[in-house]
Amino acid sequence: MKTKIKSLKNLPDKDGYYGKFGGSFVPDQLIKPLKEIEQEYLKAKDNVEFQKEYLNLLKDYVGRPSPLYFAKNLTEKLGGAKIYLKREDLNHTGAHKINHCIGEALLAKRMGKKKVLAETGAGQHGVALATAAALLGLECEIHMGSIDIEKERPNVIRMKLLGAKVVEVNTGGKCLKDAVDSAFGVFMKEYKTTFFAIGSVVGPHPYPMIVRDFQSIVGREAKEQILKKERKLPDYVIGCVGGGSNAMGLFHEFLDDKVKLIGVEPSGIGSKIGEHAATISYGTNGVIHGMKTLVLQNNKGEPNSVHSVASGLDYPGVGPIHAYVKDIGRAEYVTASDDEAIKAFLELSRVEGIIPALESAHAMAYVMKLATTLDKNKIIIVNLSGRGDKDIEYVSKLLKI
Repeated sequence: MKTKIKSLKNLPDKDGYYGKFGGSFVPDQLIKPLKEIEQEYLKAKDNVEFQKEYLNLLKDYVGRPSPLYFAKNLTEKLGGAKIYLKREDLNHTGAHKINHCIGEALLAKRMGKKKVLAETGAGQHGVALATAAALLGLECEIHMGSIDIEKERPNVIRMKLLGAKVVEVNTGGKCLKDAVDSAFGVFMKEYKTTFFAIGSVVGPHPYPMIVRDFQSIVGREAKEQILKKERKLPDYVIGCVGGGSNAMGLFHEFLDDKVKLIGVEPSGIGSKIGEHAATISYGTNGVIHGMKTLVLQNNKGEPNSVHSVASGLDYPGVGPIHAYVKDIGRAEYVTASDDEAIKAFLELSRVEGIIPALESAHAMAYVMKLATTLDKNKIIIVNLSGRGDKDIEYVSKLLKI
């Protein structure tokens, strides 16, 4: 019998479910290790010293709180709603990923693990985890698809400089899904000494909960900041969605408020299989990487190939809480194409002097369309989840700059 949930912020239930999504679908040998992680995390969550150390590192090492910036130039150019950017790109390592990586590394150390292990797509999670591992004296191993290694070479160099072992994955589509598969394979062999630090609100329970909780600092800050600046809640809260950590980090604090939540998925270059990674828009119920969620899959339940100009979004699944809030109508999910994301990348760079990550540019692409349809008294907060340093070489080649 599942636990009754009165507030969406109290999810998951005791079995790790968000409605009909979530759970833990793993080989028998991982059931006990995952239960141990859950138990240790719940203890740490209520431990004053653990939380004090975590929050102090967010403040003094990461640089939190991140600013909530009014994009005055862009707002005036579009002539519609006020646009605020939650500047996660200004965090140490350049993205929101450091928020949960610091937490996961602290948890690994608390459990006596010697190494942290992870997958990465755009490389931001890999860099953040390598950073946290260096800070806390842990070994670090990052699995990354060969296609992403080529696209995101600056981040590969950063990981190696930070002391991480980068494992190139050449199986399957050679992208994020395959990196997750590869990292899981190592975790199954080394779980006694290794902590698998999943990089989004995905995977078997308790990972979606753990990452969401650590990322929820984004929404808590944003709510406090917008109330101070505007003396009211925003009308729209928006983030890009691959696995969904940056969007849920911002959404979580607003789940019980009368605020429109919008996730922006990558529609890539078309609607055919292999042309996009819009899981919520085109996916069906299935199981991937130990969780029940929406999946881009064939009739045999095998994940389809996916595509996005943003390496951090090319994943054929999505966090189960996103699948749930879509299912109950609490959040809306839309799409932005490769071309729209690149145009938004350039627009924000040239109008506000901020070069966004290509992942964040998907959210900006939709915001730029939405803002023009709204009155000037409306307020939009968008999670600028990362900076575009990692993408400038790739974009320059695409645009022949």
